[in-house]
Amino acid sequence: MSAASGPAGMKRFYSNAAVATGEGGYRVELDGRGINTPAGRKLTLPTLPLAEAVASEWNGQGETIDVHSLRLTRIANSVLDGVLGREAEVAEEIAGYGASDLLCYRATGPAELAARQSASWDPVLEWASDALGVSLLTTAGITWCEQPETSLTALRENLGRRNGWELAALHVMTGLLGSAMLALAHAEGKLTAEEAWAAAHIDEDWQISQWGEDYEARKRRENRQADFLAASRLYALCSGQALSS
Repeated sequence: MSAASGPAGMKRFYSNAAVATGEGGYRVELDGRGINTPAGRKLTLPTLPLAEAVASEWNGQGETIDVHSLRLTRIANSVLDGVLGREAEVAEEIAGYGASDLLCYRATGPAELAARQSASWDPVLEWASDALGVSLLTTAGITWCEQPETSLTALRENLGRRNGWELAALHVMTGLLGSAMLALAHAEGKLTAEEAWAAAHIDEDWQISQWGEDYEARKRRENRQADFLAASRLYALCSGQALSS
């Protein structure tokens, strides 16, 4: 069976998931049999802690397999099937977010919302400038703000020093946050996962405070947050960093 690709509600077909040393890293085996990615590659993890975490996902399944809960496995699949060998392309996609980063587009009102954005986002942009050499400009509203090419070059160089597993995790986090700066600030320990997530949802939380929250929208957000936390965990397990939640 391909890892995390079976139909929803499929009956559990194994007793135990365990880690074994394999060619190029660590493999997760189900009752002694290796599992593969959807594209047929061997599910091989680069670090023992990540392999143990993936095995724990499989051991945590009940009588039926909830493929949506195999979040680390699904990210690992995407790395092996779509990132390794394409690192430069993935880095460029992340850098593309930096060129139009969420933190650069500020509300013109209400004043309280604009103040919340500034209080949360300005320190991250200051950090990015000092720590990464990525100085981004801000603008009011949604009018396009072209960023300095020197800053985008510095961003690409920073991303280019990361391996495929780190880039994949950053790519997931960036997409879910809508901001490369927030993803990098979390990856580098400037922000906890909770702080990064809250910063990315200032506008949404403001709207909720004014108009209330839709149940379906809340469930979608919870699911996206779980994916974000999985990507954060994968980054930490691959890089050896202890990222704070």
